[in-house]
Amino acid sequence: MNQKVSRPSAAQVATEVAESVQYQGRKASRQGSEQRRQAILEAALRIIVRDGVRAVRHRAVAAEAEVPLSATTYYFKDINDLITDTFALFVERSAEAMSAFWAGADEQLQQLAAGLKQDAETRLKLLEQVVELAIVYVRAQLTENRERLLAEQAFRLEALLNPGLLELAAAHRKILVQGVDKFFRVLGSPQPDEDAKVLTGMILQMEYQGLLDGVDNLDLEEMRSILRRYLRLVMGL
Repeated sequence: MNQKVSRPSAAQVATEVAESVQYQGRKASRQGSEQRRQAILEAALRIIVRDGVRAVRHRAVAAEAEVPLSATTYYFKDINDLITDTFALFVERSAEAMSAFWAGADEQLQQLAAGLKQDAETRLKLLEQVVELAIVYVRAQLTENRERLLAEQAFRLEALLNPGLLELAAAHRKILVQGVDKFFRVLGSPQPDEDAKVLTGMILQMEYQGLLDGVDNLDLEEMRSILRRYLRLVMGL
């Protein structure tokens, strides 16, 4: 008799991704050394957000982190290792943030599942609530996590140029899609993986457009129309 294999939750997957991130540079042996290494990576990430990946140089990072130049060359033998580990830190923290987000969304998903069992009118109201939640999410990302979104865009571009980042890029995609996959399973989608990738792509495009135009210039009605049309197709409404 076949046993149903339970799928890990989105929060569990994100936690596993965070714990699996591997760093290339020299490992710190003491707490103080680890704090300095983290400070260097955080400084490199700030430079990437502010000036772009090409601005990451040992001297510039040392100045930003307020550490001796010898500290950056001690932990990272070359710029490639420094950039790779900076994005490893980005992926690790993104995974931790998504783990917390999806852990807190379980109750909402349960309410969604209950609402889907109601009549068509109730389901339409539920669809509108989901659309508004997506809009709120995008606006919150652009206002509260703008630097993270800028780092994400830089990471995506650098992964096209640096094969050493491909594994990290795959891990990052996994944490973005996993929670949305669970959402579509609740909706009863026959192809939740594919639907999750489509909706994730829509959200990423909306975030990108918001970075270009500014959050105050988002075309909210267009965003609602796109989300509404897609979710109607998925929900059969």
